[in-house]
Amino acid sequence: MRVAVVDYGMGNLHSVSKAVEHVAPHARVEVTSDPARVAGADRVVFPGQGAMPDCMREMDARGLRPAVLAAARSRPFLGICIGLQMLFERSDEGGVAGLALLPGAVRRFPAEAMVDSEGNKLKVPHIGWNRVKQAASHALWSGIADGSRFYFVHSYFPQTGEAALIRGTTDYGLSFTCAVAQDNVFAVQFHPEKSDIAGLRLLANFLNWNP
Repeated sequence: MRVAVVDYGMGNLHSVSKAVEHVAPHARVEVTSDPARVAGADRVVFPGQGAMPDCMREMDARGLRPAVLAAARSRPFLGICIGLQMLFERSDEGGVAGLALLPGAVRRFPAEAMVDSEGNKLKVPHIGWNRVKQAASHALWSGIADGSRFYFVHSYFPQTGEAALIRGTTDYGLSFTCAVAQDNVFAVQFHPEKSDIAGLRLLANFLNWNP
């Protein structure tokens, strides 16, 4: 099995690739910015960190857009953090257009909602561990208890009117979508590679997933 971790200069790629290698020691895991290698992989991981306008620009500068779009339409595809946000139509961050593979937009946490149940102000970005409520069953949730904690680092989140896409939500001032799925695509706002046992299980599930 060949697993491509897409490198467009904007992700914590070492930790992602090492986590995938850990759960699939017999797989060939390759961090690559070569569109041909992405096109030739059996499974594709699409991570990202930073600002979405920079991520979109760097992806296009490397000529990766056609290969990423083709992979997301044809093979098991896992988006992580910005790699989730880039799948939507547009983002409030810089007013930039996304890949439009999924309907919806990426929103910034609204300042007026950033208080906890006791009235204390919540910080943005949302950094740290938080519980994920499984909104619907999915093969990638196999063996992961509902309410398991995952690690987040973000100021923006996806918002979609298509309820069937939503596979997970998290509460941080408001309830926001943190996991989506459609056909061969599964994408998460949190970082499975930094999320201990639950995160590794999700990655292992992805590598065994046959959508």
